[in-house]
Amino acid sequence: MTEPSPATALPAALWCDRCGESVAAGPHPAWAAARALEPPRWCASCRRRMKVQVVPTGWSAVCVEHGERRG
Repeated sequence: MTEPSPATALPAALWCDRCGESVAAGPHPAWAAARALEPPRWCASCRRRMKVQVVPTGWSAVCVEHGERRG
């Protein structure tokens, strides 16, 4: 995947990419720890559920609005 250009860069995260709740609601320490092991399930920019595929070499998550992320 190529890096987004400044014009197409994603906005700051408004939503937790693990539970889908607002990041303004407070810290998510358990989710931060789980992030090392699991891919995001929710788009942090628009709160849409993402299509996630996990393979032995990593993962990919696709938001219909913001595109693909890989890890």
